[in-house]
Amino acid sequence: MTQEELIERGEVLPIMEEFYSLQGEGFNTGKAAYFVRVGGCDVGCHFCDVKEAWDAALLDPTRVEDVVERASQYPAKSVIVTGGEPLLYNLDLFCEKLHDNNIETILETSGSSKMSGKWDWICLSAKRNLPPLEENIKYAQELKMIICDEDDFAFAETYAEKVNLPNCFLYLQPEWSVREKMMPKIVEYIKSNPKWRISLQSHKYMQIP
Repeated sequence: MTQEELIERGEVLPIMEEFYSLQGEGFNTGKAAYFVRVGGCDVGCHFCDVKEAWDAALLDPTRVEDVVERASQYPAKSVIVTGGEPLLYNLDLFCEKLHDNNIETILETSGSSKMSGKWDWICLSAKRNLPPLEENIKYAQELKMIICDEDDFAFAETYAEKVNLPNCFLYLQPEWSVREKMMPKIVEYIKSNPKWRISLQSHKYMQIP
């Protein structure tokens, strides 16, 4: 079987990195988890701080069974799958193997590709340059919108109207490079629109992965 066929079946994935740390953003802030960063991205946000994850061709395909085995060695039985854009791949088998080992599955996605995998928690972060598929919006338990400038507030509201409220938590997160400028604006916006909460990249403040 070729590598392309194995990837299509979800038996291998182009993994950029794996590490054990604390979630720094959104609803699960402070939660210990095993992070799996999948390579490949068709969204290409200008503010992305992991651009090296964009080109999956530079990464060796990794057997999902091996990833699950490594994740199982850590005390926190929770895996956060991020990218890149994880939904470029078939994640059904990966989630199945994680659940077989009683490991919680958490997805961070732009929602721009077809949903796959069974997830205990889904964080949707809609992006302007490649918006989420409409069919994916209903899955979001957490909507995390990155705020680079004041126009992003209106963009965030368009997705707040689409998610399944009140079962989806709403977060506004300042883009890191403009955090000093945008933080006060986000604070004032949330004070006027209290359905939102603020998300900070606390892992960067703590200087952890």
